[in-house]
Amino acid sequence: MTPALAASALLLLFTLGYGGLCAVSPFGNCRKCSGWGFAMKTDRKGRMKRGKDCRRCKATGKRIRVGRWIYNRWARIYRAGTG
Repeated sequence: MTPALAASALLLLFTLGYGGLCAVSPFGNCRKCSGWGFAMKTDRKGRMKRGKDCRRCKATGKRIRVGRWIYNRWARIYRAGTG
């Protein structure tokens, strides 16, 4: 197997795997708050406590995956164009 063929097969496998992940689980954990929905802070004694709500995920802890966002955008444009 040539290196170019192996690289293209690996790229195809990765793309299909990520597409399947986006189809099965369109939402992933927020990268800013790690799925918690809020930031962790420490008080003056050093104990951990709940901080402010995460603005990126609106305190849900979940965000739509990039691949699912691209698919949703494509489907919306396709539906608007066909009818």
